Amino acid sequence: MSCIELAEKKLMPTYARLPVVLVKGEGVRVWDAEGKEYLDFVAGIAVNSVGHCHPKVVAAVKEQAGKLWHCSNLFYTWPQVKLAQRLTELTPYQRVFFCNSGAEAVEGALKLARKYARSTSGREDKYEIVVARNSFHGRTYGALTATGQPRYHQGFEPLLPGFRYIPYNSPEALEEAVGERTAAILLEPIQGEGGVIPATPEFLRAARELASRHGACLIFDEVQTGVGRTGRFLAQEHYGVEADVVCLAKGLGGGFPIGAILAKEEVALAFSPGDHASTFGGNPLATSASLAVLEVLEEEGLVHRAQEVGEYLKKRLEEIGKDTGKLQEVRGLGLLLGAVTAVPARAVVTECLKRGLLLNAVKEQVLRFAPPLIVGKEEIDRALEILREALVCVE
Repeated sequence: MSCIELAEKKLMPTYARLPVVLVKGEGVRVWDAEGKEYLDFVAGIAVNSVGHCHPKVVAAVKEQAGKLWHCSNLFYTWPQVKLAQRLTELTPYQRVFFCNSGAEAVEGALKLARKYARSTSGREDKYEIVVARNSFHGRTYGALTATGQPRYHQGFEPLLPGFRYIPYNSPEALEEAVGERTAAILLEPIQGEGGVIPATPEFLRAARELASRHGACLIFDEVQTGVGRTGRFLAQEHYGVEADVVCLAKGLGGGFPIGAILAKEEVALAFSPGDHASTFGGNPLATSASLAVLEVLEEEGLVHRAQEVGEYLKKRLEEIGKDTGKLQEVRGLGLLLGAVTAVPARAVVTECLKRGLLLNAVKEQVLRFAPPLIVGKEEIDRALEILREALVCVE
């Protein structure tokens, strides 16, 4: 029985997987069980930030694996503390909580915001969370409720109370929704799964002003956009708007599961011992991997590179759009780009797969490009040759 046949019988049917069994990765490339090579422009959905099996990350994990794997958060470990210190040096935040994933980071951030809002206001009714339609924040119940796409809610109701949904990029709707009962505004600087749609500066500035005016937390979900993906360490830097709390995951571990909540000192101290926890969060292996990822980002200048190479990728995609008439718009920042297609995006993904390029469709007609930040222009050129061939085949 093949791997795919066995998977269809034994795994829960929660994913629409492509028919490929991947067995090896190196840099921007992966190989399947038959030895076929692919350029990976999905990167584990923006996770493999420094590519597959970066030697420095591999060495860090191997070294830590020979020392200490896990000890719970009942004790201190140096990798966790050093990672927290490094993240506070790279960002305007003073405190960090480690967890295992982006959804878990969003869950913790929502709890932190409600605790902070109630403790500072003294109001029991200050619990509302304002979120945007078309957003995606994760699959756990708090994150799922915050996700502004009804298709993800269907079959799982009732959801959590206290959430208000507004149109993305509407300062007017924010003004109407935010009030004295608001504990937090939760937004993505770029809606990744929602179709790679960047926020307007006016929208994020309005969110900042309204949160401050009403004593609410502004939370940015930078699970996909953080850790250099957009050409800044945090996407909020493009806008000059600082949230009170930021959620990170995906690229933070370069493939090793880890998430983090970063918060301003005053907000973070709303949590007391026992308020929140994560058994595996920030374990020595994950934090060692993440420390190595941050070192690679710095040593290889990958954050700046993401902006430079991302501009090249965007320009080339726009050229292909003009040539073929099958890409209508290219949007996003750095190496998180979306191309709106004039043909079914999933069919384009299938044709690219046949030719050795891994891509991802986030809507019926949007292709998402999120290659490792180490991707070079030659690899981009080869990937776009494949894309051009695929577009010609799809009507």
